[in-house]
Amino acid sequence: MRRVALTGAAGRVGTLLRPHLQPHVEHLRLIDLQEPAGLGENEAFVRADLTKPGEASAALKDIDGVVHLAGIASGIDMNAILHANVLGTYNLYEAARTNGVQRVVYASSNHATGFYPRGEIISPLDPMRPDSPYGLSKCWGELVAGLYYDTAGIRSLSIRIGNAGTYPNSERSIAIWISARDLAQLVRIGLTHPLIAATVVYGVSDTDETWWDNDLATRLGYRPQDRPRDHARIEQGAEGPVALAFQGGGFCEINHDGTIRMRDAEGLTKSLEAAE
Repeated sequence: MRRVALTGAAGRVGTLLRPHLQPHVEHLRLIDLQEPAGLGENEAFVRADLTKPGEASAALKDIDGVVHLAGIASGIDMNAILHANVLGTYNLYEAARTNGVQRVVYASSNHATGFYPRGEIISPLDPMRPDSPYGLSKCWGELVAGLYYDTAGIRSLSIRIGNAGTYPNSERSIAIWISARDLAQLVRIGLTHPLIAATVVYGVSDTDETWWDNDLATRLGYRPQDRPRDHARIEQGAEGPVALAFQGGGFCEINHDGTIRMRDAEGLTKSLEAAE
């Protein structure tokens, strides 16, 4: 991967990731609606709205691989999420197809499986269980990645990012935090590993408290360098009953009626417990 595009480059995760990705590529094209600060010698900015197919296609001209971070990272405005996350991701993959781009690293999210209980260890092979409109849009993106491998041979690594903040700021984030350099390592694997087709892994650093079986990432060569507890600065207060019950935390409280429901792998009722 010599020429790589980074969408959402001016965002929080893009800003953290850039210094760890830029030295490993010949050219890094930064795609966003706002120009990022401090462009390096091998970086160039392209202003593009990915919800517009023509702009998306022009932005990926002469690119070998894409790291797709662009989108809305929170909120419950489904119209906005459909516009940015759903349509934007579809246009990105269609632009990759028409430009002959062979690799995409898709920034998925732990919120694609946020309604699994915190006491349950899950893997990327378990069914999706989104916790919010945002999580639902990330499920869509993973399915788009699969469609474009099956129809066009575009290889994708979907990384279900845990918490990619500067440091873990809650007990929940200690279980799911990923450092910028560990995320960059996964991104490089996604851009280069020969066995990737439409592959899903979790984006988490080296923690003993995780809820995820990330053996597939290990088999692909992922060796995280950072431990969340070593970087933690606990700032957030106590979570409510619904947030505490599920891996998605506060996202699970969006439009939730307060009754904690559990289901088994077959979709049958596991237990029913009223949350006070």
